[in-house]
Amino acid sequence: MDLTQCLVFIWLICLITVDCLTFHLKPNQKKCLREEIHKNVLVTGEYELSDAPGQRTSLRVTDSKSHILYNKDEAKKGKFAFTTEEYDMFEVCFETKMPAGGHGGDREVFLNMKHGVEAKDYENLAKAEKLKPLEVELRRLEDLSEAIVNDFAYMRAREEEMRDTNESTHTRVLYFSVFSMGCLLGLATWQVLYLRRFFKAKKLIE
Repeated sequence: MDLTQCLVFIWLICLITVDCLTFHLKPNQKKCLREEIHKNVLVTGEYELSDAPGQRTSLRVTDSKSHILYNKDEAKKGKFAFTTEEYDMFEVCFETKMPAGGHGGDREVFLNMKHGVEAKDYENLAKAEKLKPLEVELRRLEDLSEAIVNDFAYMRAREEEMRDTNESTHTRVLYFSVFSMGCLLGLATWQVLYLRRFFKAKKLIE
């Protein structure tokens, strides 16, 4: 396997993203998970919470602009899905509340999030379009290839943006350096002339 094949293999692994987490929530506690996701990416999630008498747990999925993408007041078990409209930071928050004076243990939370090619349901797609197994796999590879191209295009755009920022910063630093040198030269010239007049006034020099 040459270097190119290795890089492609690594990209395939990175683009098929599955986030499966299990954590515990204490009563009256809030935990949030954040992740950056590209534009026009399908995101699916499946969650399940253990039983906790007297506790109510809410689930909310939002973006960086506080737009609510999914909201469930009494979350126990379910699924959610949305498609990103732009590259953004998305947040999944679980919050457990218990009435005053109540007592209870931790609540276990299971969360399985997928996005990109892994989030698509190719089984239902095959049934809807009557695709053969080989055709389904080809469709999957086609979507994966498109995701790789889009990811490379995004990285290239980011690289160009960073290069433009570096060039702009370099130009500003150069102008500031020239301005600083001019100020220093002007100050030095003023000091020399001032001292010259001072010494002449004191008749220390002619």
